[in-house]
Parts: sequence; C-alpha cells; structure tokens
Amino acid sequence: MKILGIVCSPRKGGNTEVLVKEVVANAKELGAEIELESVVDKHIVPCDGCESCTVTGECKVEDDMQDLYSKLLEADGIIFGSPVYYWGMTAQAKALLDRTFVFRKERPLRGKIAGVIVVARRRGASETLGAFLNYLYIQGMTLAGGVIAYADQAGEVRQNKVAMDEARELARAMVEAIQQHG
Repeated sequence: MKILGIVCSPRKGGNTEVLVKEVVANAKELGAEIELESVVDKHIVPCDGCESCTVTGECKVEDDMQDLYSKLLEADGIIFGSPVYYWGMTAQAKALLDRTFVFRKERPLRGKIAGVIVVARRRGASETLGAFLNYLYIQGMTLAGGVIAYADQAGEVRQNKVAMDEARELARAMVEAIQQHG
C-alpha cells in the first residue's frame, strides 16, 4: 500500500506542508509506504490545451510533471494539500491537476483513495475544497476525508490541536480505505 502526499504550496515549511507531513508520517506508522512531493522546487507549466495527449496518451510538455505522472499512477492513495490563494487553490495545484488531463481517456486514477488538505487564513476554504472535490469526482477517485485548517503564520497550524488530530484521522481513514479497496 503506497500513499503519495503532494504539497501544492509555493512556500517551504508552511502550514500545508506541516499537515501533509503529519498525514504521511501517521500513514507510515500504520504500515503504508509513503512518498512526499512538493511543488516548491518543481517546474510544472500549465496545460496548453493542445489535446495531443488524447491521441498519444502522453503529455508533450517536458517538465517535472513527467516524474509526477508515474508517482500518481503507482500510488494507491494520494493526499493533495493546498493553501488558499485568492479564494482558491494555488496556481501550482491548479497546474498539477490540469496536467492530469493526459489521464482523461483511460482514467487510471479511478478508484484511487484520496485525501484533501486545505489551509486558509480566513476565507476561501470551502471554495478550494469544492474545486478539489470536483477534480476527484472527474477522475473517479474516492475521498477518504480531508482537513480544513485556519492559520496565519507559517507553522502556526502545529498548535491547532483539531487540525493535527484531523490529519492523523485522515491517515487512518486512507489506510483503512485502501485496505478495504485492495
């Protein structure tokens, strides 16, 4: 059982990263093989809508997304984490999700277990969560749960007992869902 955590924050060490790391660490304790990826040091360009992937089955853009494709396909569970920027997911998260358009035809993410983490300062959490839920629905993924946390300063979420407990619960829910699905 393999769980991939993807931090879609452009900031290193931010609250989204703290929560995604909490989920994968707890999933590991529960027996999952885990992998953590962050978009911080990755070059992922937006989808240009050329639709050549509908013919070739591969994205023509050569960037760091090529490596992420295989990790997404190998994972049994995927945790997407994004802070809220202007009432929505980060541009990095949107680019990553849009680039999975290459999976449109075969739907290889169908049936994979998913978790979503959204961190907001004050507003936009429900809109961001809704965008992720729409994505999961389109891909045919199964939501195991999620975390919405509110934090202002980097690392502040560590003092948010509810959010940290929910992150641990998300790990348990994902592991159980993968085991039942398996």
